[in-house]
Amino acid sequence: MADNKNQAQPDVNEQIKVRMDKLAALQEAGKDPFQITKYDVTHHTDEIRAIYEAHEKELLGDRPEVNTDGMDEQQAREAVNADYNERRAIMDASPIEVSFAGRMMFKRVMGKASFCNIADLKGRMQAYISRDAIGDDAYADFKKSDIGDIYGIKGFIFRTKTGEISVHAEEITLLSKSLQVLPEKFHGITDTDMRYRQRYVDLIMNPEVKDTFVKRSQIIKEIRRFLDGRDFMEVETPTLVSNAGGAAARPFETHYNALDEDVKLRISLELYLKRLIVGGLERVYEIGRVYRNEGVDTRHNPEFTLMELYQAYTDYEGMMELTESMFRHLAKTVCGTTEITYNGTKIDLGKPFRRLTMNDAIKEYAGVDFDTIKTDEEAKALAKERGIEFEERHTKGDIINLFFEEYCEEKLIQPTFIMDHPLAISPLTKKKPSDPEKVERFELFINTWEMCNAYSELNDPIDQRERFAQQDKNAENGDEEAQHTDEDFLNALAVGMPPTGGIGYGIDRLVMLLTDSPAIRDVLLFPTMKSLGSDKSAAKSEKSTSTEEAAASEDDNNGFFTANDKIDFSNVKVEPLFEEAVDFDTFSKSDFRAVKVKECVAVPKSKKLLQFTLDDGTGTDRTILSGIHAYYEPEELVGKTLIAITNLPPRKMMGIESCGMLLSAVNNLKDSEDEELHLLMVDNHIPAGAKLY
Repeated sequence: MADNKNQAQPDVNEQIKVRMDKLAALQEAGKDPFQITKYDVTHHTDEIRAIYEAHEKELLGDRPEVNTDGMDEQQAREAVNADYNERRAIMDASPIEVSFAGRMMFKRVMGKASFCNIADLKGRMQAYISRDAIGDDAYADFKKSDIGDIYGIKGFIFRTKTGEISVHAEEITLLSKSLQVLPEKFHGITDTDMRYRQRYVDLIMNPEVKDTFVKRSQIIKEIRRFLDGRDFMEVETPTLVSNAGGAAARPFETHYNALDEDVKLRISLELYLKRLIVGGLERVYEIGRVYRNEGVDTRHNPEFTLMELYQAYTDYEGMMELTESMFRHLAKTVCGTTEITYNGTKIDLGKPFRRLTMNDAIKEYAGVDFDTIKTDEEAKALAKERGIEFEERHTKGDIINLFFEEYCEEKLIQPTFIMDHPLAISPLTKKKPSDPEKVERFELFINTWEMCNAYSELNDPIDQRERFAQQDKNAENGDEEAQHTDEDFLNALAVGMPPTGGIGYGIDRLVMLLTDSPAIRDVLLFPTMKSLGSDKSAAKSEKSTSTEEAAASEDDNNGFFTANDKIDFSNVKVEPLFEEAVDFDTFSKSDFRAVKVKECVAVPKSKKLLQFTLDDGTGTDRTILSGIHAYYEPEELVGKTLIAITNLPPRKMMGIESCGMLLSAVNNLKDSEDEELHLLMVDNHIPAGAKLY
């Protein structure tokens, strides 16, 4: 059966060869589509529908629908047909001529006439291609066309008997020949790794993906419109910096050859924007890329879009009002409602956002009142009691933050401002006059996510120097995310910065929320991916879909497995097989399932553990921890299909409950103590939840 199935599958390489032959024939006939430089497009598909419906309403608005009551089937059919012909004659008497272009996604040839679907930016439009209308030669060429070819079509609009608004082609032009075979037309592409790597194919095959990125553009446009309405000025600041400050993050480092100087990619926009406030630009913002040398998961990408804004003569209360107003504006203008849905959960952006201090949140959700805890030692003792891991350098302020992350974040679904953070975790923020251990800072949480971070900005250069000194000390103690003293920024503060409110927004996370997208990679056109050159199996997959190499591809191009003759096992040592027999009933008690990796992150403060978020086919995410970080980076496992035992009892590791076990193959090397571990990965065609027997 398997052999017959494989034989029934079309040979992709042969299809590509046929397309190349078609192109060669066109070129020989002087019809090379790649020589065409432009095409006059008068309308997009949505405009074609709109103008025809308006024209139809104008000409046929008062015409009643045909009444077939009392007629038999034949009479009813004739009456409906006659009514259609009369309507068609009225509309065709004053035709609307249009010219549109796009990619052919469907074709049905029927002798002297054919139908095809053309997709452009705004949607899809059916075109009627008649030999009598376009001529014998053009029709013969069209019959040889392929799905994926890009066509320009000129003609008039009409409505078919089935009610579909279409274009009757009077002239067609092949604008570009598609030499690659698109994925199966009805289901698009579902392999997440391929979707992210070949976003251009993803955009073609999955209309909802295109809609997401159109909406992303609208969101950014509306943000600019909102801020422009409040007299903010958009600016640009350096991406290459000598001192990457403004956030707690590890920067990417590079070398500037011309100056023979090591520089960093910025991790924040803050310090340069504040310099502009010092310079008298009272309201500034920037939407720009920032770079943080961290892992990849559903909410983090090392390269992402950040917006920061700063307003003189206001504080964090002013930033709260601005944020709440802006989020409400974006929901109304982009989504059409202030009540949005994310992953089935309704989130109301129309109601006033809740305001809660960090200590009050911990008191509400963890039952601990840190306002009564006075010393670092008391805080650490409490953390030990609750099983919260911390580092020796941590202070009471750090412990408070750890408690908040452990007990509170997951509860914050509806929009909530968390305010008044500990001083220890906020080096650039003004102290609260009423409580110098806290700062005037807030984070907005929606759907358990931190959506933004805002301060009453510190403008005291003496206080700022002391806080930089503490950050330098943290760096010396091994904190790779600690900031370092920025002397020029201190000089700017010494010149004098007015009281200022500032805020930073993660644009990608905001887009995820407003587009109901499950992962940050779904809202990044080209997310960070592990290079195919470092992954043999992925490289093989790429090779199988490459036009240039398709002819040379081997028969084993299933996109996943590596041919056995390319692997050297000569240095492998395998431990002896178990001699003790296991009865079938005992074995069958273990529930082996195929699971798909939705998210994979390194467990904080653990060198070995990776935390997997898995689709096990039940509709509820499964969390499994596995000590394989020495062998795999988390980002290379996202999108893979693995095998897990799902009916093991939950086990807590590093405070996280692991529900199951991922299967790996382990072997030693001959004449060595080194061990190799291979996570079992299977073909991505296997659905999540499939049971192994």
